[in-house]
Amino acid sequence: MVSPAGAGVTLPAATATLAWTHSIEKIRWEEDWRAVETGDGGVLVLEEARVRGHGAGMEPPAGAVLDRGVWRYRPALPPQAAVRLAHSPYAAPYVLCAAGECRSLEDWLPGGMPEHAVVELRPCPGPE
Repeated sequence: MVSPAGAGVTLPAATATLAWTHSIEKIRWEEDWRAVETGDGGVLVLEEARVRGHGAGMEPPAGAVLDRGVWRYRPALPPQAAVRLAHSPYAAPYVLCAAGECRSLEDWLPGGMPEHAVVELRPCPGPE
């Protein structure tokens, strides 16, 4: 499970796709994350990233494959205890997709978010 920190919202899946539009280049980025349980609470594993194009400072990394206009690659990122996301009115909102449902990050949180916020995505313990 993945949970935005503080809000205690549990998404209905052990996998989620995080998407956003680059604030300067206006190019969509997507990342597929998987929650993995460990003895000390779990981690988030970045399975794949996709970029729909490229621009200044956004070159596809070595090993990326161009598939129907989308660069696909597996980032060399170790498992993460949390993923921190900045929320601001100056950039398009993050979109989080889980169990076939895609919504802006703010819409996953009860009561929404303030104008400026940092949200953490963390794995939730599975059912006991």
